[in-house]
Amino acid sequence: MANLPDMTKHRGFPGGLPGTGIQFTIRRANPKGVTPLKAIPRRARPDTKEHRIDAAFLHALWHHFGDEPFERGNLDAARLCLLFGREVVAADQHFDPLSYEAMLQIDEKVARANFPEAFDDVFEV
Repeated sequence: MANLPDMTKHRGFPGGLPGTGIQFTIRRANPKGVTPLKAIPRRARPDTKEHRIDAAFLHALWHHFGDEPFERGNLDAARLCLLFGREVVAADQHFDPLSYEAMLQIDEKVARANFPEAFDDVFEV
C-alpha cells in the first residue's frame, strides 16, 4: 500500500450512528486521494430519516468542537459535504478542499436555524 497522507483522528468523536451503518468518521486516508469537500444539494426535509442523520452529525460536531475551528481530519467527507457551505464553512481564506488539514468551523447562526435540535444536550435518534 502506498504511503497515505497524515490525517488527524478525532479521538472521542462518534464513529457513526449506532445501528444504521451511517459513518461519521473514516479509519484511514483514502489511497486514491483525498475526497474534495464541496457543497452538495441536500434533499432531506425536516422529519425525515436523512434530516435526523444530518442533525445527529451536526450535534456530534457541536458537542465535540463547539464554535472553535477544527481540522477536517478523519471526518467523513460525504457527511461534511451535506453541511458544507451552509452549517459548516471554511475557517480560513486559504482553505484547501483536498486537504485533511483543512480548517472548518460551524456557522452557528445558520446551523441553529436549520437544525435547532442538534444543539440540545441530548440527541435522540
